[in-house]
Amino acid sequence: MSRAGRPELDPIDLGIVQALQADGRRPFTRIARDLGVSEAAVRQRVARLEASGTLQIVAVTDPGALGFRIMAMLGISVEPGAAERVAAALELLPEVAYLVLVAGSFDLLVEVVCEDNEHLLRWLDTGLGAIDGIRSTEKFVYLRLVKESYTWSMTGLAPPADQAG
Repeated sequence: MSRAGRPELDPIDLGIVQALQADGRRPFTRIARDLGVSEAAVRQRVARLEASGTLQIVAVTDPGALGFRIMAMLGISVEPGAAERVAAALELLPEVAYLVLVAGSFDLLVEVVCEDNEHLLRWLDTGLGAIDGIRSTEKFVYLRLVKESYTWSMTGLAPPADQAG
């Protein structure tokens, strides 16, 4: 186990993750064949990675195709000592898709997904506005999503699945 309580990843684990990042529906039998291990080994390793929180297999959707046409990133500055409390309140709001505590000009970065401008305005007023401890916000409404990647973690970490062994 690593210091963070997550399992140390060996080349087989990294190959499994890389294969699933490329195609989350890729059959374990094919991953096993590509990596030169048994299907049972792949299944056990995926279960271990999921249980530890290292790996989560989900469907990635296009918010616009689902009727959510407005996305925005908010930089939020909070009162001293309020970051954890504000983050806990934001975490409960369904429009919040991404939330991180950060160091720098802001204390929190929050990505929100809304149906339209009216929804965003309502959320800013009644969702965000209802949270005590916020000192200031800066809003960045997305005009166009240029890149979204879920394979960043594997860059340079593992050989391609057909070369692992």
